[in-house]
Amino acid sequence: MNDKMAIVDCESDDLLCVRDSESFDNNKPSIWLNDDNDDIDIQQFFHKVESDEIIYQTKKKRCKMIGKYVMGDMLGEGSYAKVKEALDSQTLCRRAVKILKKKKLRRIPNGEENARREIQLLKSLRHKNVIELVDVMIDEEKQKMYMVMEYCVGGLQDMLESTPDKKFPTWQAHGYFCQLLDGLEYLHSQGIVHKDIKPSNLLLTLDGTLKISDLGVAEALDLYAADDTCYTSQGSPAFQPPEIANGNEKFHGFKVDIWSSGVTLYNLTTGQYPFEGDNIYRLFESIGRCQLTIPTDLDPTLQDLLAGMLEKDPETRLSLQLIRKHPWVIRKPARTLDFVPVPPRAGDETHSMTVLPYLFDAYGEASHQGSNEYITERQLNEEQRGSRLPVMTDDLGVGCSTSTADNGAAAAAAEPKRSWRRPTSCLSVKRLSSCRPS
Repeated sequence: MNDKMAIVDCESDDLLCVRDSESFDNNKPSIWLNDDNDDIDIQQFFHKVESDEIIYQTKKKRCKMIGKYVMGDMLGEGSYAKVKEALDSQTLCRRAVKILKKKKLRRIPNGEENARREIQLLKSLRHKNVIELVDVMIDEEKQKMYMVMEYCVGGLQDMLESTPDKKFPTWQAHGYFCQLLDGLEYLHSQGIVHKDIKPSNLLLTLDGTLKISDLGVAEALDLYAADDTCYTSQGSPAFQPPEIANGNEKFHGFKVDIWSSGVTLYNLTTGQYPFEGDNIYRLFESIGRCQLTIPTDLDPTLQDLLAGMLEKDPETRLSLQLIRKHPWVIRKPARTLDFVPVPPRAGDETHSMTVLPYLFDAYGEASHQGSNEYITERQLNEEQRGSRLPVMTDDLGVGCSTSTADNGAAAAAAEPKRSWRRPTSCLSVKRLSSCRPS
């Protein structure tokens, strides 16, 4: 005899749905019974609900301040830290606050040490292509550290993942790579080895300026050191050079950054990685052998640059000075119509400030109080179908609205599919007589 399953209706305890395993597997209709085990017409318990009777309650925005900073939505989250948008209440500058919990840092090898190192290094750095540390706050009671950074609208990794081919057009990759060289040259001039150059650590500001971020595993060389020798590495495995993959006890720090920048350029222009493996052991085995294959459809000068940056022997690997003089770097590629924009966050292509709703909650005008607290399914569908002006992008990738026919056609061709989502919480259904069991 087949096993049976019974489901009790939450509104009417005397109603049972009995379904044997055969009917469940074959997706056959269920058998509905009452207390007397008599078949009943289940349709009497279900009624149509109109879309304007389904109510969504929008998420409440509770204003919270950390020091002089008004906190907004979360921008990202990692294993030991999360980043929120913030507004400086004195200067009205848009900021990003990295919130680190000491409790979580202690669970990670060298976690607290890496956080202190990053703060110490960033305090001494000032360059347009290196993320700027604006302020540091420590809450001993909550055991939290707050690193206030300049605001970035997104990162190269998110942009790559938003495209089907996982790569940038050559002209766009060239622009980002040249900015990376500028920032890396500055770091090396200060005796700092980053050790973790990769797309996810390369961020963009609203005007398209690239920022090297996350100096948690970076190392500041001794000012009196004879060379750039390093002894430890904690970078991402896929971006590590052969000398580290093969277990060398010491290595040239600057050449590590050259290698990881080469892997990054390879990834930006091909959508792939030069070396891969099912696990870290096979990955390091592949990197250690360094049998490099570069796609032949790339520009010959780009192929030559990648081969020079991904040279197995660090002694013959290209230096920053030679990379600067390389033909592919010197000659700016022709711009094409292809462009990868920063993907919208929560459906907002303009990346508007998320702090404003919190300010309206605390200090808003009467027109904002109580507005948008509830929205029906019908309103939500109509809003989603609403027409929008096409978005154009300039050379730096900054969006701007336009209504001209020529620009609109170009934007429609270059613009990716949009996703739309209204932030909501607590879906509730209007308690009407028509949707209750009879």
